[in-house]
Amino acid sequence: MLLSNSCEYGLRALLYLSAEEGEGYVSLREISKRLDISFAFLGKIFQSLNESELTTSRRGPSGGVALARDPTTITLYEVVVALDGEELFTECVLGLPGCGEQEPCPLHQSWAQQRDQLELLFRRATLAETAQETKEQNYRLTSTIAGDELT
Repeated sequence: MLLSNSCEYGLRALLYLSAEEGEGYVSLREISKRLDISFAFLGKIFQSLNESELTTSRRGPSGGVALARDPTTITLYEVVVALDGEELFTECVLGLPGCGEQEPCPLHQSWAQQRDQLELLFRRATLAETAQETKEQNYRLTSTIAGDELT
C-alpha cells in the first residue's frame, strides 16, 4: 500500500464528485454511504482537501462538498500531494534517510524508475479523465465487489 487510507478514500471521493459533475454540492453523507467510507473519516479528508483548495464546502440543507475547480484542471498528483505530501514521489521505498545515487538502498535503482513513472502517471491523469474512464469501463469506487457482502 503506497497511498494512505486517507489518500485512497480522497481519490475515490473526488472521482465520485467528478462523475456527479453538474450536481452542485453533494452531501458528505451521500458520499460516505455510496462509497462505504466512514462519515467522520471522510469529513477529515475533506477538511484537508478544502485547505488545499481542491474542494469547497457549504453548510445547510443544500450544502455539502463540491470541487473548487473544473475536474479537467485537477490532477491526481495534486490530490495525492494534498493528502499524503510529495514523499511518494521523492522518498526511499524502504524509508531510509539519505537514500540516493551516492548511498542507495537495495531497491533504489528500480524504485527510482518506477517512482518517476508513477509521478508522471499521476501528473498526467485528471479527475475528469479518470472519472470518465471509470464510467465508461464500469470501474468500481467501493470496497464492495458484486455479489460480495463487504461492509
